[in-house]
Amino acid sequence: MRRSLQHSNRHHKKALQKLPLGVSSNFRYWGKDKTIYVDHASGSRLWDIDGNEYVDYRMGYGPGILGYADPRVDEAARKGMETGGVFALSTELEYEVAKRISKMVPAAELVRFSNSGTEAVMAALRLARAHTGKDSHIILEGGYHGIFDSVLWYADIEEWDPAKGDPPVKSDSEGIPRLLKKLTHFTPLNDANHLEDLLKRHHQDIGAFLIEPIMGNCCSITANQEYLRAARELCEKYQVVMIVDEVKTGFRVAKGGVQELMGFKADLCTFAKAIGNGYPISVVAGREDIMRRIGDGVMHGGTYTCHSVALAAAWKTLEILDETDALETVANYGTALQAGISEILVARDIPHCFVGHPSMGGLIFKELPPDNYRDWFNSDYSFYNKLAPELHDLGVLCEPDSREPWFICEAHAKDDSLSHTLKAFEQAVDTTMEIMDDQTQHGDLP
Repeated sequence: MRRSLQHSNRHHKKALQKLPLGVSSNFRYWGKDKTIYVDHASGSRLWDIDGNEYVDYRMGYGPGILGYADPRVDEAARKGMETGGVFALSTELEYEVAKRISKMVPAAELVRFSNSGTEAVMAALRLARAHTGKDSHIILEGGYHGIFDSVLWYADIEEWDPAKGDPPVKSDSEGIPRLLKKLTHFTPLNDANHLEDLLKRHHQDIGAFLIEPIMGNCCSITANQEYLRAARELCEKYQVVMIVDEVKTGFRVAKGGVQELMGFKADLCTFAKAIGNGYPISVVAGREDIMRRIGDGVMHGGTYTCHSVALAAAWKTLEILDETDALETVANYGTALQAGISEILVARDIPHCFVGHPSMGGLIFKELPPDNYRDWFNSDYSFYNKLAPELHDLGVLCEPDSREPWFICEAHAKDDSLSHTLKAFEQAVDTTMEIMDDQTQHGDLP
């Protein structure tokens, strides 16, 4: 039975009159007949304006580490309201939250706050350029670091002819100055030789290496330990600032983020999403000698930075993550979910694997996990693309784009989310198999 999106569709037509695409972020537009508008959310559940209820595995692309409307965090946020909002002045709580972050993440020797992941990465890149005196930077192929001009470039694997060298670099958006293209270099994940060759050729211009060791916008494809060690050594050798983007992994995959999980330290690191359980706050942090450049030549600020509500929410969220077993609960649920999904797929002889971390795992329909973006791009993700809308109709909300991982929150483990999800997943898999068999018989699939 197909769910009705009658009210969402009607509202989308109305919203188009005042909002481009009818939404306030390009990523929220799923098509004129599929775009969802939210009525409310609580715990692991979300309800749209048609009354459809979903077990949500998007969690706003990861912010909801504890779950929607967590009463502990919301109570703290209400107390933050009483502080008064923003003042163009600081409060004592900024120091307390910064101290907690430094305790949890050893690389975060000094901390500065912003409002979004994009802002945090912008600040980190500015600091790296100031520290090294070099303007260029490296991004992993398939990596994502927010929406600002310096990082809205990508390595075009689709149009790539390997015989002609590395993939061409293209812009993700119109309106970006073309002259910025020459400042951006790309390298595949888990290929230290490629990274070293790139640095040998251009190290005199490259000031920063931006890396997500668990690629949050590419199925959570993960760096191996050998690659991380080599990358760390190469950054030191060629005087390149290693910026570890933990906007998605921070305070999610471990108390100390991916750096704790994989046993290394960044020069600079960025956090957002899970730090405030959905309230808008982000962090750029790192080595004291680099961070001290803020105020000593480097500009950083923002009118709404450290809004009293978001800061109070972050204080409580970090306290919970640091002092309770919340992250263990999240990981255990993710592990159980993957085990249940695997049992369903094995019973139907469907090749698959999981990548990343149980708290933000990627589901891949092949036996071996992809090692980098090139490997993922050349895999077959047609089954996932057809599976996702079937899950939506059955009340399980995953990202329709197969590059996005499934995000787990603490609240998933506190209700019947697992049994509901696995029942829906089994039904959706069977329906998808029927659809694909039918299309193959009629020549619609190769």
